[in-house]
Amino acid sequence: MLGSSLEQYDRIMNVNVRAAYQLTMLCVPHLIATRGNIVNVSGVTGIRSFTGLIAYSVSKAALDQLTSCTALELASKGIRVNSVNPGLVMTQIHKRAGMSDDDIAKYFERAKTTHPLGRFGELEDVTQAIAFLASGNASFITGEHLHVDGGRHAACLS
Repeated sequence: MLGSSLEQYDRIMNVNVRAAYQLTMLCVPHLIATRGNIVNVSGVTGIRSFTGLIAYSVSKAALDQLTSCTALELASKGIRVNSVNPGLVMTQIHKRAGMSDDDIAKYFERAKTTHPLGRFGELEDVTQAIAFLASGNASFITGEHLHVDGGRHAACLS
């Protein structure tokens, strides 16, 4: 049996892909006028498979493809489109998903062995990557998926 109901799948796809597509469509006129750019937040789950995360992983893979396709579509208008693909980052998402404090602590402790740099990410790791991609220092970067995951995407660990 698959890990998500069709309703859960639709909800996750709506949040992670449809919303990004809709916001992009609404923002394009302003982005053209201001020479703005887009930085989507995807995840290592978009390129790596994990048990129990079918809908979430598919949505992040779709967001990666949305990033690539949108980058090509908007390049001629001077709009750059990139994404950051974080690994495990310390946030409240796990608690909000119903994990106990003990399970969260064990999960993050295990991350030290599944992320080659030997640690999980902090919010600042991701926000700095987003700030870089949104800045003029990244003016010749579009269609990029920047892995901010301590090497997790390159590892052959589950």
